[in-house]
Amino acid sequence: MGADRSYAYGAAAGLLGDLLLGDPQRMHPVAAFGRAAGRVERALWHDHRGWGALHTLVCAGGATALGVVAARAVRPSFTRSAALTAAATWAVVGGTSLAREASAVVRALERGDLAGARARLPHLCGRDPEALDADAIARAVVESVAENTSDAVVGALVWGAVAGVPGLLGFRAVNTLDAMVGHKSPRLRRFGWASARLDDVAGWPGARLTAVLAVLAGDDPRGAVRAWRADARRHPSPNAGPVEASFAGALGVRLGGTLAYGGRVEHRPVLNGTGRPVQVADIGRAVRLSRRVGMLALGVTVAGRLITRGRGR
Repeated sequence: MGADRSYAYGAAAGLLGDLLLGDPQRMHPVAAFGRAAGRVERALWHDHRGWGALHTLVCAGGATALGVVAARAVRPSFTRSAALTAAATWAVVGGTSLAREASAVVRALERGDLAGARARLPHLCGRDPEALDADAIARAVVESVAENTSDAVVGALVWGAVAGVPGLLGFRAVNTLDAMVGHKSPRLRRFGWASARLDDVAGWPGARLTAVLAVLAGDDPRGAVRAWRADARRHPSPNAGPVEASFAGALGVRLGGTLAYGGRVEHRPVLNGTGRPVQVADIGRAVRLSRRVGMLALGVTVAGRLITRGRGR
């Protein structure tokens, strides 16, 4: 029970640290992992799924193994175990940085600085911003806030509750690899296949929990459920679909539609088609919903760990 309590205290402290401090401006652990994964990619790249799977195994497996070693080293000490969990949670959770970037876009749009808003958008998502007007940028930000609530907050907390520090580090490594090599460019279509599929698997539980909590925390629970049930499966991503649909319904807005991503034009299905178009003010509403979902996710995952581990004894 002591290990579960140390995880609970550590996860809460780590999420509080993210809320108060955000991500470090220099020497971010996730950025360091990204640089290391980039070097591994350059050494292993072949236009072949097998080599991509090896890249995924080396990078994600290495991060998870580091978590195992670190957790075992501090296991005898309640305080050090809690401190390690807090540090790992703070390192992998990105809710505050997500909110800050979204707010930066809002400020640019509110002062009529469309060029500035376009310049900030790539900090949130991979959309091609140059052809977007203010409303399209707002829609892209709301969609990114929804998806990253799952990827940058809830998914990490889920895997932390399941596997402790190794779960936290492993999930963030998988999600980072997907962002680096999981897209369908000609160079990475085969090499990034394993990272993309592993991210789909790892993100599945967090995405569903995010959608459930958006229903509970949003302004329109019935609308969120209705949009989730009607539209989630139409989205090309098995995990972004439930999250974006539930956020759309909870906020009463319409998401999806045509977008440009990585030089490609995609015509995605409309989510919550009865909702109104996204406006700039909806970005702030989405950020507040994201924060509520993150806090609820901490409570749910910690309680789930304590209950299931307690019954196991």
